[in-house]
Amino acid sequence: MPVLEVIGLTKRFGGLAAVEDLAFNIQTGELLSIIGPNGAGKTTLFNLLTGFYSPTSGKIIFNGIDITGYKPHRIIRSGMSRTFQLTSVFQRSTVLDNVIIGQMSHARVGLIGSIFGIPAAGREKKKVIERAKEILSFVGLEDKRDKIAAGLTEEARKRLSIASALATEPKLLLLDEPAAGINLEETSGIIDLIDRIRKTGVTICLIEHKMKMVMSISDRIIVLSYGKNIAEGTPEEVANNQEVIKAYLGVRDAAQS
Repeated sequence: MPVLEVIGLTKRFGGLAAVEDLAFNIQTGELLSIIGPNGAGKTTLFNLLTGFYSPTSGKIIFNGIDITGYKPHRIIRSGMSRTFQLTSVFQRSTVLDNVIIGQMSHARVGLIGSIFGIPAAGREKKKVIERAKEILSFVGLEDKRDKIAAGLTEEARKRLSIASALATEPKLLLLDEPAAGINLEETSGIIDLIDRIRKTGVTICLIEHKMKMVMSISDRIIVLSYGKNIAEGTPEEVANNQEVIKAYLGVRDAAQS
């Protein structure tokens, strides 16, 4: 059974269809990339999947459950998490606190227990802090855990954004341009991190404009143009698809560079 099924998904803003009659699935353990020109509907799709937008029509089935119309916090609790195209972190909080905040959606006692001094809350807090430290070590930010997030480099913020998403214990992780704004060496480090996340059993859906990265790590690629799926297949199949080359100039050249 696929971890995610998208059935006839459409989102209209006035008369404009940002996503139109989209249908695809993601298999458990797969790395699926979604590519396309600017304005193709990629981030709108992520906003639909994670409850930031409500679809005009269609269904989203996650782990066999229809989650269409769920609010973002409910979708996170169900096991789907994401990063954002514009790196989103709590700028004035420490790196460690950013990850702790991400975990609160899964804490059994949570903030209310901490406020009222429930004994179980102290034990929960200790577990949350230890888990946050483990996640920071995993993403390569262990030595920065006490730093204020606003002082991080863009590459470190990318890692922190991924760490915060991992803190929600996702079954499906949506990554929106995790390599945007970073250099080639830093991109290689992000590719390595994504590979290590996959090996933990997390299914990944990726939006990315760096085609060399997409072609090197994807099991399957979906190409969007004006909100529609115009091609789907392996990296090799997509790179040699004439419709893709016409709609998304540079795919072939980027894949071979």
